[in-house]
Amino acid sequence: MAGEQGLSMYEKVMATIEHERVRFVNLEFTDIVGMAKCVTIPVEQFVNSVRYGKWFDGSSLEAFARVAESDMYLFPDLSTFAVLPDKVRPVPTIEATPDEELSASDVVARVICEVRTPEGERFDGDSRATLMQALQLAQEMGFFYRVSPELEFFLLRFEGKTPTPLPHDRGSYFDLSTDLATVVRRQMVRALQKMGFTIEASHHEVAEGQHELDFEIADALHIADGLMTAKYVLKAIASQYNLYATFLPKPFFGINGSGLHTHQQLISKETGKNAFVDMQAEYGLSQIGRYFIAGQLAHAPAMCAILAPLVNSYKRLVRGYEAPVLINWGRINRQALIRVPHLSKDPETSMRIELRCADPSCNPYLAFAVMLRAGLDGIQRKLDLPGPMEENLFLQDEGGRLRPRARLLPATLGEALDALRSDSLIRETLGDSIYEGFIDAKSIEWTEYREQVHGWEIDRYLPIF
Repeated sequence: MAGEQGLSMYEKVMATIEHERVRFVNLEFTDIVGMAKCVTIPVEQFVNSVRYGKWFDGSSLEAFARVAESDMYLFPDLSTFAVLPDKVRPVPTIEATPDEELSASDVVARVICEVRTPEGERFDGDSRATLMQALQLAQEMGFFYRVSPELEFFLLRFEGKTPTPLPHDRGSYFDLSTDLATVVRRQMVRALQKMGFTIEASHHEVAEGQHELDFEIADALHIADGLMTAKYVLKAIASQYNLYATFLPKPFFGINGSGLHTHQQLISKETGKNAFVDMQAEYGLSQIGRYFIAGQLAHAPAMCAILAPLVNSYKRLVRGYEAPVLINWGRINRQALIRVPHLSKDPETSMRIELRCADPSCNPYLAFAVMLRAGLDGIQRKLDLPGPMEENLFLQDEGGRLRPRARLLPATLGEALDALRSDSLIRETLGDSIYEGFIDAKSIEWTEYREQVHGWEIDRYLPIF
């Protein structure tokens, strides 16, 4: 709106509410396991929520807060205020009455909140605050942390209870097509743009029904907010076309799973330049960049529990589908855990470190926090970086693949949780409340999975034994 340059953030938000005729505001936050939550208030209650916070019962959420500390307050971060686009709002049902149709068309906004205690202090179980603390440490060391994730997902249609890719969506990597999925992707990009997030590109991925949105590189907190927003925006838009968007890492056997490859940069506070660039060094990678990679390699097993947090995540991290299985790095290696892409004519913008084991089921606040702290640990301790593995690993035999200098990533959620328990830095990064809640929730998940008898076991063993 014209004339807003001199307004405070609060005044800009209130002007938007009036101009857009907002009727309700979703106060959003994220639980420990990465699920978006919200409390919806009438717009008349918004001013009080900004001043005094909005109470909610934190103990009612899985692994979020103990009963003894259940009283929590949501304080809006006004910089995240956005009006939900039309395509993200509920669609009236065919049977809706005129009053229900009017209600469904109400303008709704959202604002992401900080979770605080009754004393006004940041709650140590708030994963967004965990990332903010990691970013503060980076700034104290002289760096800004920027990331650019590649969000992969499947668009499915249910035939009865069976999920299948769209009937005409048989594209492959970067294929140009004119099916329904291209229309849906454009709507998704447009909605995210309206909510303040820049998507550099969108395209079809390798598998049938699989797609990707690439976020522009930006401050990690802003991007984490964008990923949480995308998870419900994409589902909402897909549902309007009778489709289902899933971020499950490996929904189908025998084809590629969905990852969240994340490009990372450290920017020097002093110079404003990319701290990973040294054009006199191999790959143009500075010593700071080498330390950063070494730190992430050192903490990779424990990070996996946060970056790949589902039992299903480890069905993706297997050989043969361009997903990492070894703790290594390289450039010409699509199965590397960490990859340093080729530089363009502008090294400052193109020098990035790409971590490839994360998947879209993760809590992005915790994911970026542990990625950053691991890299900073490498810088603080000046860890040595082993040599790169440039060869195309998936063309090698098993003996060549499992060479002594390359450790394996965890093969199951259970192994990843064991690694998390033994890594003091990652535990410190999470803090006691999040660490304990995460371990409890995921240990229950892993135990339930191990105790189940699965269809594969029946098919394989029952005819024999």
